[in-house]
Amino acid sequence: MFIDTHVHLNADQYEEDLQQVIDRALAAKVEKMVVVGFDRKTIEKAMNLAETYDFIYAVIGWHPVDAIDCTEEDLQWIEQLAAHKKVVAIGETGLDYYWDKSPKEVQQELFRKQIHLAQKLNLPIVIHNRDATGDVVKILREENAAFVGGVMHCFSGSVETARECIAMNFMISLGGPVTFKNARLPKEVAKEIPLEYLMIETDAPYLAPHPYRGKRNEPSYVPLVAEEIARQKELTVEEVAQATTSNAVRFFNIKE
Repeated sequence: MFIDTHVHLNADQYEEDLQQVIDRALAAKVEKMVVVGFDRKTIEKAMNLAETYDFIYAVIGWHPVDAIDCTEEDLQWIEQLAAHKKVVAIGETGLDYYWDKSPKEVQQELFRKQIHLAQKLNLPIVIHNRDATGDVVKILREENAAFVGGVMHCFSGSVETARECIAMNFMISLGGPVTFKNARLPKEVAKEIPLEYLMIETDAPYLAPHPYRGKRNEPSYVPLVAEEIARQKELTVEEVAQATTSNAVRFFNIKE
């Protein structure tokens, strides 16, 4: 059994064939999926999916790219929804310095507010980091994020950064890029970081693994991520599946 710990089944890309996508995931032994909402529209859809399917859970927060659009009212709304038993984490939050829609200081302020919210609710945090590793790690440390811990979603950093995050009570989640031929850092992380700190995800519909790179991603592809980790660690896929599933169940406090 596999758990896709970060998927956007709430994305418009699945409007035409959502049930078929879910059916393919279940057929591929992806028996639980964590759907991430990151603005008003996607949070509402994530909540609806979590209420409709007993094997789907929700993570809700506000994406750093759209930080400039987030109001205090939005944060209060997220706090109210987070009381739902199927909401398992706050996020995805963090920093994204690749896109310039939201100024860095606005992103940083919202990031700190969502860490505080997670601490208030005693929920872990799902971190989005793009081209901002130094500031992400600095803010997590300054805000004592280790108190609730979290996961570095679709981790693309170095083994050293991964260890730094693990020391702050964070898990490392690997996605499709670990399967790319030229993905040196994710492969090193897969090899060097102990299985007890790893989770797997698709980030679908984005970042499809090889051999589907460039196409729409979907949760049925998450076993390909496990296969590459198994290859790097010289383990069986079953061992990786069992460990990463166990990690996800514990991390998200999912009742079996």
